[in-house]
Amino acid sequence: MEKSFIHKSTRISCYFVAGLLLLSGCQVPRLMQPPKARQTPVSFVGSADSVGIASQNWRQFFDDPNLVQLIDTALAGNLDLRIATQRIEMARASFDYSRGFLAPQVNAVGSAGLDRYGQTTLNGVGNFDTNLSDNIRGNLVIPNPTPDYFLGARSTWEIDIWGKLRNRKKAAYVRFLASEKGRHAVVTSLVAEVARYYYSLLALDGEQEIIQKNITLQQRALDLVRIQKQAGRVTELAVQQFAAQLLNTRSRQKQIQQQIIEAENQLNRLMGRYPQAIVRGKSLQERALPGQVLTGLPARMLARRPDIRQAELELAAANIDVEAVRAEFLPSLNLSAYVGLNSFRAASLFNPASIAAGILGGLAGPVINRRFVKANYRQSEAQSREAFYRYQQTIVTGFGEVVTSLRGVENFRSVVDLQEQEVDVLENAVATSNDLFSSGYASYLEVITAQRSVLEAELALISTKQSQFLSLTDLYRALGGGWE
Repeated sequence: MEKSFIHKSTRISCYFVAGLLLLSGCQVPRLMQPPKARQTPVSFVGSADSVGIASQNWRQFFDDPNLVQLIDTALAGNLDLRIATQRIEMARASFDYSRGFLAPQVNAVGSAGLDRYGQTTLNGVGNFDTNLSDNIRGNLVIPNPTPDYFLGARSTWEIDIWGKLRNRKKAAYVRFLASEKGRHAVVTSLVAEVARYYYSLLALDGEQEIIQKNITLQQRALDLVRIQKQAGRVTELAVQQFAAQLLNTRSRQKQIQQQIIEAENQLNRLMGRYPQAIVRGKSLQERALPGQVLTGLPARMLARRPDIRQAELELAAANIDVEAVRAEFLPSLNLSAYVGLNSFRAASLFNPASIAAGILGGLAGPVINRRFVKANYRQSEAQSREAFYRYQQTIVTGFGEVVTSLRGVENFRSVVDLQEQEVDVLENAVATSNDLFSSGYASYLEVITAQRSVLEAELALISTKQSQFLSLTDLYRALGGGWE
């Protein structure tokens, strides 16, 4: 009779579990079909170099010891980089948090309560009848109100039968890896930004040298025209024109000095320190780009560039989230247990007879009103697609930056060659105009025009050289260099 009852109860339990699985699992959504990815180019503008400049450490790529020192200082003190480091710590903590759900939660519990039951309640009638038993005497009599003392441990544990918790842990770990790539992206941007401001300073130094040289030439021309005025060869108007040109050039010199201060302060901000002078080397007038710039293959750029790797990991984490949310449509298995000392009298709490223990297991799954589960799943699907498109967008942006910078290096090299020839011609024109003016074969306006033209040409040349170095720096960053 007893075995028949046990077998019958077991069958009922199996039917219950099977029914619960059927009700909650029959409407599990199908796996999301990922969007189709675009095929990436096999080379950059026809270049088939196997190794690019991004494989060089930034200490080797930037061969200026002053720039290397500035980058070192920035990596140690930059506040954006410290913020990125804290994001890594948050991601690490999130991963540790997700790991905790895979193990049982055990809490030490000490509690005391008081319950006054009514005489017409189930507890009231039961306790009254129990107290009339011949076996209930002394401290076993149930008082009313009834105290309840417990000292022990309680545990809850969701058994991960569908991989929901494991997927959440996996997604948290992937996001932790993505946060490290995010820090690498901050490092590459920081290295490139320090180099950009440094080269801007060197270009401003070059402009200062050019302007100072022209101030000297214009001062000589002004002195000459004053002598010629005294000799009656030119009028006061010529003297005023030369003086005005000299004043204009000196005012430009002051403007450049202010630009130098602004650039130095921007560099100091990147290094996380207060304004101070920046130690630097020779100006861009005396520097030349490397003879050949190698880009490597696009596959290497995809593997090296931190923002692309971060977007890829974020996409992987979003896809894992979809799997975790999809498992919420299935029933979850939860176990609850406790063990400790339990008594309705404080005096007998530590009596061995007060030892109590219990365990309860149950399956729970959404059956009616599953809107919140469905909405959560749709949201996770949308986030996964967003991560995919963001990943594709990052790749497209990366290719565009590489091609733009590479073309910039090549085109600015040609521009520099032409502008250097232009400067040579105009410098000869200045010398010729001065000779002709001294001989009376050229007007003072031709001399002024020649001096102004060579000044503008030299400033344009130094600006193009700056664009060269900035394009090379941007190309190094775009290819994924600068984070190691």
